[in-house]
Amino acid sequence: MEQVYVIMLVALAILAIIDLMVGVSNDAVNFLNSAIGSKAVSFKTIMIVASVGVAVGALYSNGMMEVARSGIFTPRMFSFNDVIMIFLAVMITDVLLLDVFNTLGLPTSTTVSIIFSLLGASVFIAIMKIYAIDGDFSSLGGYINTKKASEIIYSILLSVALSFALGALVQYISRLMFTFHIEKRYRFFGAIFGGFALTAISFFILIKGLKSVTFISSDVKDYIKGNQLLIIGYCFVFWTIASQIIMSVIKFNIFKLIIIVGTFGLALAFAGNDLVNFIGVPIAAFQSYEMFTEVGQTLGAKEFMMSGLEGENIPAPFIFLALAGGVMVYTLWTSKKARNVIETEQNLSRQGEGSEKYNSNTLSRYIVRGSMYLGKGINFILPKSIQLSIDNQFVQPEYKGKRGEQPMFDMVRASVNLIVAAVLISIGTSLKLPLSTTYVTFMVAMGSSFADRAWDRESAVYRIAGVLNVIGGWFFTAIAAFLVSGIVAYILYIGEVFAFFAFMIIVALFFYRSNIAHKKKVKEAEVVNDLKREDIITIHEVINESSDQIAKIVGKTNTIYSEIISGLSLQDLPTLKENKKVVKKLEKEVDELKSNVYYFIKNLDETSVEASKFYILTLGYLQDIVQSISYISQSSYSHINNNHKQLKFNQIKDLKTIELEIIGLFKDIENIFNAKDFSNLDKALSERSKVLETTSDLIQKQITRIRTIENSPKNSKLYFGLLLETNDLVTATMQLLELFKEFSLYVEEKK
Repeated sequence: MEQVYVIMLVALAILAIIDLMVGVSNDAVNFLNSAIGSKAVSFKTIMIVASVGVAVGALYSNGMMEVARSGIFTPRMFSFNDVIMIFLAVMITDVLLLDVFNTLGLPTSTTVSIIFSLLGASVFIAIMKIYAIDGDFSSLGGYINTKKASEIIYSILLSVALSFALGALVQYISRLMFTFHIEKRYRFFGAIFGGFALTAISFFILIKGLKSVTFISSDVKDYIKGNQLLIIGYCFVFWTIASQIIMSVIKFNIFKLIIIVGTFGLALAFAGNDLVNFIGVPIAAFQSYEMFTEVGQTLGAKEFMMSGLEGENIPAPFIFLALAGGVMVYTLWTSKKARNVIETEQNLSRQGEGSEKYNSNTLSRYIVRGSMYLGKGINFILPKSIQLSIDNQFVQPEYKGKRGEQPMFDMVRASVNLIVAAVLISIGTSLKLPLSTTYVTFMVAMGSSFADRAWDRESAVYRIAGVLNVIGGWFFTAIAAFLVSGIVAYILYIGEVFAFFAFMIIVALFFYRSNIAHKKKVKEAEVVNDLKREDIITIHEVINESSDQIAKIVGKTNTIYSEIISGLSLQDLPTLKENKKVVKKLEKEVDELKSNVYYFIKNLDETSVEASKFYILTLGYLQDIVQSISYISQSSYSHINNNHKQLKFNQIKDLKTIELEIIGLFKDIENIFNAKDFSNLDKALSERSKVLETTSDLIQKQITRIRTIENSPKNSKLYFGLLLETNDLVTATMQLLELFKEFSLYVEEKK
């Protein structure tokens, strides 16, 4: 039977590697966002600094294994078999949950995920043990460390509110100090700001980052703990003087130094303290196995109780920490999902305009409206001169480069994000509050962006909706981790070996499908980005770009139309449902293009202003085309989904006739624009009357059928709707061709 546990340990090791990879993908946002968003230094430099921080933190971390071993459950109440089932359930749940969040691009807390997974699995196993013994569930408290769970919930609520408020306050003061024109006041306030910032980050590294380092003696740690204010004072004096020297003598931007040191500090703390979230459980399982297989131990797996896990300062094997550090650094450089999560936070905190990732909701609208009323109340009280003075500090300089190269925010905000996060996590650690680095860093970034007026009336409602979505995701993590882990533990406890192998197969299939889905999502994003080019400045580039867009959208519309008619004829609901999703993506692509019109027009050179109207009208006709195919798709899906009567054979036959004409026409149009050979536009335009005549004839035939043959009202409604919308689809397409032809002639005349 021991061989089975060896296999389970191997599985836990594999799950640990996967957990490290998905965990780093999620938590990379904590220490990379500020540096990447500000573009203070090159991406390569940021990655090198973060990699060194992660490697050092992992190598010299003791892992804080107490959380995994005894922080949530009481080991002496569980047997070796029990804890292995708990640990397996926790790791299976953790890797699945984190990968789902990474794929969606949502930053979640690995701390909460692991804690509530442990709690859920422990509670379910404890309930089963109590039920088997005496059924007295009042003894459940003896199995679970309820105090720790309460502390975590309290710290979540505290960190969310406090981080946002302090991030907003410090950023507001910093912006009043420096304004957006940093160079004007840099020499007056730069050294003091640098002294404060580097002191905060240094204190953070000492208190949070190095508290579990093994090569520092306990005497040194006790001295640091007992003389915190003195150390802060010395650090402030040293770093203020050093900042002045760096600014005046070395001529190096102090904000860049703050961002580099801050990135290193957060990466160090992440690896040194959050490593337990990824490998703590597998290491605890390994140590449990060592205790179970000790020489002289004769009890079975279900009789051997794990009181040995309650010992303090049980060192984690150094080789495991070194391997974990290597995996984390590798993931940091290779994970595309990590960049997906980073993009979510930057999207919500960026200074400039752009497409919003989240839709507004009722709560976000009420919050914005309430804030506007509050602002009006404050403005009523404040004298106009003070209002104007404050507003002047927030006037942003116009960015001269390409919009795609514009930083998400400046170096002042990046520095504030790092400073406030570092201070809060340091204070939380000294007070022994288990603050989540994800909660703190994310909410500080949101607070600073709010104070920096990055959330204006154009974007606030969407940004707040995004923040609410992310916060909701955090709480969902806790609930989902508890329930899923508990259910998995229950199945493992009942099914034992068979359940174990079944779950390993499920995890493998899940990750395979998840990676396929993520690659597909990335590919779709690349297509959308291709449609949003911002380097178009001449009239010929406008024509070429418009041709590409028309070819893509007409080609997709052609495919969708054909599949809808096929789905209707075969009563194929899954195909119609899939087409509905494809149409939604097509609508989003056109909407992205329309959102980009403002910047498109601004980028055009003086000789290409006439192209602006052409481009706007082109997008209008493309939107008409997409709206028509959207109506056709939605009405067809609703008809089949509501189980209405199937279309008659003659109706299907007639629709196939119009389908063939549409396919031929749209294929010709797609070929014209792909080849950019516009000499055949007249031929395509000449086909319009043929298609419109066909739809008119089919409408008349249906009227005759209704008057002479019994038919379904729902069928007639659908059929007429399809024909009329097909008519609109062809009309919009032909108007687009006429517009393109007129503009092409205009360009030829201009030559």
